[in-house]
Amino acid sequence: MEAAAASAGAVLSFDYAGVFNGVLAQNEVRDRDAPHPKILIWGTLEARVQGADLLILAGLNEGVWPQVPPPDPWLNRRLRHEAGLLLPERRIGLSAHDFQQAIAAGQVWLTRSVRNDEAQTIPARWVNRLTNLLNGLPENGGVQAFSAMRERGDAYLKRVERFELWHPAPVALRPAPAPPKAMRPQKLSVTEIKTLIRDPYAIYAKHVLGLRPLEPIEPVPDARLRGVIYHALMEQFIKAWPDCAPADRRLRFVEISEALLCAQVPWPSHQAFWRSRLRAMADWVIAEEEVRQARGQPLALEGRGAVLLPELQFTLSAIVDRIDISQEAGLYIYDYKTGAVPTPDQQKVFDKQLYLLAAIAQQGGFENLQPGEVAEAAFIGLGAAKKYQAAPFDKEPLAQAWEKFKHLIASYQSEETGFQARRALFRVEDYSPYDQLSRYGEWSLSAPARQEVLR
Repeated sequence: MEAAAASAGAVLSFDYAGVFNGVLAQNEVRDRDAPHPKILIWGTLEARVQGADLLILAGLNEGVWPQVPPPDPWLNRRLRHEAGLLLPERRIGLSAHDFQQAIAAGQVWLTRSVRNDEAQTIPARWVNRLTNLLNGLPENGGVQAFSAMRERGDAYLKRVERFELWHPAPVALRPAPAPPKAMRPQKLSVTEIKTLIRDPYAIYAKHVLGLRPLEPIEPVPDARLRGVIYHALMEQFIKAWPDCAPADRRLRFVEISEALLCAQVPWPSHQAFWRSRLRAMADWVIAEEEVRQARGQPLALEGRGAVLLPELQFTLSAIVDRIDISQEAGLYIYDYKTGAVPTPDQQKVFDKQLYLLAAIAQQGGFENLQPGEVAEAAFIGLGAAKKYQAAPFDKEPLAQAWEKFKHLIASYQSEETGFQARRALFRVEDYSPYDQLSRYGEWSLSAPARQEVLR
């Protein structure tokens, strides 16, 4: 590495770690004491020149020991002999020599696998010869010696069988725990309502049992970090919009994104990839923002809010990405999405985020925001498929959706309702952080839920 330093030039510490590990990976260094200080794995040459208290001759199957001679596509046996090359049988002879020396050790185990991945195996020719020889010497005690050998081996095989014994445990049923009302969650965020509808068990595990998935020990450039970057970019860009001339808006967008990437994304490859994605969507964001700015003025960015349902003693909280106000139409609510944007049908049944944000806004639940009519609520997709998707207020009015939400909360406040695992996830392969806790895999999605009343 020192000799190649002049050609490599200056590298970052992150890149140096990759180079250093790559150099180390070019060679293999075996730790002879890693398995056990008294257990060594030798080849035939090492076993030939060294001794051990117990020598285990393993792999005594035909084709393994001795190995099948490799085919020669160029020369047949006669031509190899005339050319002075070694014949394939010589390698088998060397294997026989190694076997003869090894079996003469003080204590020897002869082992083989009865079956491989495909079929039954054939014992090595030396095992067959030993078996036939001993069984053919009844007058000299060969049969008794061979029987004693098999008995000693069977004793160890029975030990292995005892090690591998297991007692089948009863298969878990699909859980739907029903805790007492006092233990049920009294406060949820608007983003958790979707989870309550699709996977109620996750709400039970998080808010009743108090379990949280562990964060990775080492930071990773995952979807969560990407969402943080995109949301911070939009917030800072909207704040800078009034003081930015139209000709300078793209440059300002790029400057903000570059500062965020340099500060929060220390992975060069992901930084370059996200930089290209952000610059590719800059023109679309600016064009769409001009339409939104002409329609209304930003009133709240990353605004916090909450609303209390007194009859249920339940609080719905929220953080809204953005609220604009128009003197003629009313309030416009926007939520940024870096992933898939929910379709109108999904919003009507499962993803009620925009409906709930609009309901909180109409009731004056956001800080420093007076109650007002919501003209429109929409998702702004900032991912690969740039998309603007409004909530289907025309198909399902806001008042009707709010009544359905209160009915949903009332049903889960009842002790007769259980928190069913994976009730209606979008796809079968969708992951829930509490799948292991619910023992998903022991039960299938078609299995009925077993409601368990907890006291």
